[in-house]
Amino acid sequence: MTTFKLSLALFLLIAFSSSLLVTCEARKGRHHQWRKHRVARRGYRDQHQHHHHSSGHTVSALKSDNYITQEDTKVSTAAAKNSPIYNVLDYGAKGDGKADDTKAFAVAWAAACKVQGSTVTVPSGSVFLVKPISFAGPNCQTDIVFQLDGKIIAPTGAGAWGSGLLQWLEFTKLQRLTIRGKGVIDGQGAVWWNDSPTYNPTDETAENSTEDSQTVDSYSGKMPRTKPTALRFYGSNGVTVTGITLQNSPQTHLKFDSCTNVQVSAVTVSSPGDSPNTDGIHLQNSQDVVISGASLACGDDCISIQTGCSNVYIHNVNCGPGHGVSIGGLGKDATRACVSNITVRDVKLQNTLNGVRIKTWQGGSGSVKNVMFANIQVSEVEFPIMIDQFYCDKGHCANKTSAVAVSGINYVNIQGTYTSKPAHFACSDSIPCTGVSLDTIELKSVQSGKHLYDPFCWEAYGDLKTNTLPPIDCLMKGKPSSSISSVQSAAGGYSC
Repeated sequence: MTTFKLSLALFLLIAFSSSLLVTCEARKGRHHQWRKHRVARRGYRDQHQHHHHSSGHTVSALKSDNYITQEDTKVSTAAAKNSPIYNVLDYGAKGDGKADDTKAFAVAWAAACKVQGSTVTVPSGSVFLVKPISFAGPNCQTDIVFQLDGKIIAPTGAGAWGSGLLQWLEFTKLQRLTIRGKGVIDGQGAVWWNDSPTYNPTDETAENSTEDSQTVDSYSGKMPRTKPTALRFYGSNGVTVTGITLQNSPQTHLKFDSCTNVQVSAVTVSSPGDSPNTDGIHLQNSQDVVISGASLACGDDCISIQTGCSNVYIHNVNCGPGHGVSIGGLGKDATRACVSNITVRDVKLQNTLNGVRIKTWQGGSGSVKNVMFANIQVSEVEFPIMIDQFYCDKGHCANKTSAVAVSGINYVNIQGTYTSKPAHFACSDSIPCTGVSLDTIELKSVQSGKHLYDPFCWEAYGDLKTNTLPPIDCLMKGKPSSSISSVQSAAGGYSC
């Protein structure tokens, strides 16, 4: 009996020890798997934190904090469901396209500004007539959403604009703002482009002009000389614009000035090809910008990149009609301009004046450097590839010695048809273009294999990575002489 008890105790001790070992190993395994998952996630985030250009520079387009876990998504979705919604109709907007809804928009915005993560809703099925308005911070809470599903139209009466304004709808000094939806912003720009008197209100509109429903088109006369931008963002960080349509702006459709961390996706811009100065998207003094999936048709540059811009990544964009994708004009009136780390790729341009262009004024200073134009498809484009350091939009511009330096410009896989000249490199005598590289360029004349004009080069230095069609033999190899380099230094061409 004693032997049996001893054996039983020994058996129980061994079984208990085994269970402890299994439990520990299981916990160790789970901990190991958790560590592997965490390391893998961290590696994925680190890998995607920056977009690397083949030219060596980077664009901080996709920040690591953009990659969120499934749990984060559940939390944010729940927060979105619980976030307050401020519908402009609840604040007195009529939405009939005739009454002045400006005050309702202002009051709804002021209420939303007090609550983090709130949403201002412009509902579908309504047309809202809104005068020039500024949706301002800096006292606004963060993560405000402007849900645009209806249509906003600009007044066409001169009285609403006074002596002239630079913008119509403006968002300024905000943190993490999103404009989204399937709605339309219509600048009704024809009355500006034609420089014609505004229409007189109809009898029906005049009848509706009461204290409760005032129209803003009650003043007849010529529109001001200053034409406004339709939608402008100023001094803001973390701006997202997605899904909306902007059309018929009096001037530029969408502008970002002094903004950081900007994302524009699936935006449509639409205005006639002969509407003056109606740029699609305009960037100025803005960094870390991603533009993708946009369809842009306008009367000027589809995308315009001005001084102070860096780390800009543009891809999967359709352009036409318009003047193409442009950097500049830079250096006007002897100013210093600095642009760097720009990538434009996977872009289609059809029936545009230019394809991809860099334009600078004589007499300026500063630099444009580290630019990549890749996978550009052109169709019936007048000048597919252009650098113009003698840009002048007036009748006459005086010759100047100093210039904005242009260096490190890479063209890769530019193909399609042109109507005038395949490539045009007009660079400064004193500060030539350097580091221009051409790789896989195949451009054909629309006139059945006949070149209208040969490629043009002036003081342009760089390398032909492959043979080009047509041959661009005018590009000079290597770097400019030391005497020219000394002039560059004296002019401060590369200083930014």
